[in-house]
Amino acid sequence: MTDVRDILDLEVPSNAELINKESILGQDAKKQQKKKVLDGPNRRPEGMHRELYALLYSDNKDAPPILPTDTGQGYKQMKAKLGMRRVRPWKWMPFTNPARTDGAVLYHWRRVADEGKEYPFARFNKTVQLPTYSDVEYQQYLQVDGWTKDETDHLFNLCHRFDLRFYVVHDRWNRSIFSERSVEDIKERYYGISNILAKLKAPSGQEPKLRIYDAEHERRRKEQLCKLFDRTPEQIEEEQTLMNELRKIEMRKKEREKKTQDLQKLITAADSNTETRRQERKSTKKKVLPQKATKAETTSIEMTGIKFPDTRTSGVSLRSQRMKLPASVGQKKIKAIEQLLQELGIELVPIPTGEICAHFNELRSDMVLLYELKSALANCEFELQTFGHQVEALTGEIGRAHV
Repeated sequence: MTDVRDILDLEVPSNAELINKESILGQDAKKQQKKKVLDGPNRRPEGMHRELYALLYSDNKDAPPILPTDTGQGYKQMKAKLGMRRVRPWKWMPFTNPARTDGAVLYHWRRVADEGKEYPFARFNKTVQLPTYSDVEYQQYLQVDGWTKDETDHLFNLCHRFDLRFYVVHDRWNRSIFSERSVEDIKERYYGISNILAKLKAPSGQEPKLRIYDAEHERRRKEQLCKLFDRTPEQIEEEQTLMNELRKIEMRKKEREKKTQDLQKLITAADSNTETRRQERKSTKKKVLPQKATKAETTSIEMTGIKFPDTRTSGVSLRSQRMKLPASVGQKKIKAIEQLLQELGIELVPIPTGEICAHFNELRSDMVLLYELKSALANCEFELQTFGHQVEALTGEIGRAHV
């Protein structure tokens, strides 16, 4: 029909239905329904996590199941296939633990194939190898004042029984027969005997491995810990205030040391400048090469402390840039330099010849040094006056106390 309309130049209506094979057989409606189903809203709601949205809907837009099923072919599939082979038989059988010495027989479930094998947890039974001694060795080497042989034997029996857990040994110590012993006494006695036996039984030419135990240090440490634990809230507060005062004193000490270092640098810089001036006056007046003049200029500038920027560039530059103060000089120092220049009647920006630039930079460096020396002198005078007032107050309090 469309071809006929095109030949006859007839307009095709916009809402006209086209007759084709699909429309006659009724397959077009099924495709439209599938397209509507597939072209539906497939976007995840904003704020919902991807995992939660995957639980609600699948790729085929099926409704979420009421009961948990494994039919969905997602990214998570079951790897284990249960029920594919015969189950291994289990049996209720007896077993003995090698760690026990009483021969107790216990029961548990175990595979039939493992019947007769050793208890698997027996390998975790680790025992401590304790040194042993005979009566002759004890009589010759191990006798100590304050310890009898019965006490020593009782100590080693407990150590062997509880695997050197000294606090348990101290708790199980037989106080009805033997005297009271502390943990430090028990450990000191045990390690002393162990070291002596190690020296006796060590092979010739080999250094024995000794264990050093300082019982006195342990007693002092525990005593200090008890004192620290038994402090009252007032003592803790007093200690905190003392620590704060100590920090303040250390900060003041560091500031004072820094001030003295800075003052010493200023004094050495001033002394070096005066010495160089005297040497220049005594030396004969000769013409100095420009290179030597620049070297003297750099040395004098470095000694005074102000480092002017290096204006050596490959291109053209103005000579007045040599007189530009660096950024490290503060505004107070710049104002002080300007005030001194006005008092001396010197221009703030003179004609920038080579000689004038060198002397002008040197003059301003000396001015900065003079300003720093004056400020350091004022600080020292203020501190001296403050200390004097403190001494007067202390002497007055001491005099009133004697009266």
